[in-house]
Amino acid sequence: MLSSEDDIQLLIGGCLKNDRKAQEHLYKRYYQAMMTFCARYSKDRNDALEVLNDTFLKIFKRIGQYDPAKASLYTWMRKIAINTTIDFLRKQQVVHDMDVMLLEEEDPGIENAAIQKMSGEELLKMIRQLPVATRLVFNLYTIDGFNHREIAAMMEISEGTSRWHLSEARRQLKIIIHLMETNP
Repeated sequence: MLSSEDDIQLLIGGCLKNDRKAQEHLYKRYYQAMMTFCARYSKDRNDALEVLNDTFLKIFKRIGQYDPAKASLYTWMRKIAINTTIDFLRKQQVVHDMDVMLLEEEDPGIENAAIQKMSGEELLKMIRQLPVATRLVFNLYTIDGFNHREIAAMMEISEGTSRWHLSEARRQLKIIIHLMETNP
C-alpha cells in the first residue's frame, strides 16, 4: 500500500508525462481545497471557477518546477492560485495602487462574538461584499497570514495602501455586522 506522499509523487510523475488520468486525480484530490481558496477571493462562483481552472492549467504546465524540498505540493499550488487570482483581478483592472495614505486613526475592531455566531457561508457572503482590492488584502492578511510587505509586493501596491485596505475591510465588515444584528 502506498503512502500519501508516494501517491502524490506518482501523480506528479504522471502529470509530468501529461497523463490525463494523473491530472484528473490531482485535480479531484485538490479541487475542494483550491475551490474554497478561490471562492474567498472571488466575487461569485463563476469567477472562482475561472480562477480555479486557470490555476490548474498553470499547475499542470509548471509541475516540473515543483520542488518538494521547498514546500508541500499544496503550498506550491496555493501560491500559484494566489498569483492567478491577482492576475485575474488585474485583467479586470481592479487591483492598482490607489496611493492611499493610512490615516493615523484607530483600527476598527470586529466583535468576535458576532463572528462566532455566523456560518462559514455567511462570513463568505459578508467578505464578498467588500470592494475587490480590499477583499484581496483582507484575505491575504487575515486568512492566509501574509504580512503587508508580502502583500504589497504581490499586488504591486505600497505597504501603506495594503494597511489602508485592511483597515477599510475591518471598518466595512463592522458596519455589515452591525446592520445584520439590527436587521435580522
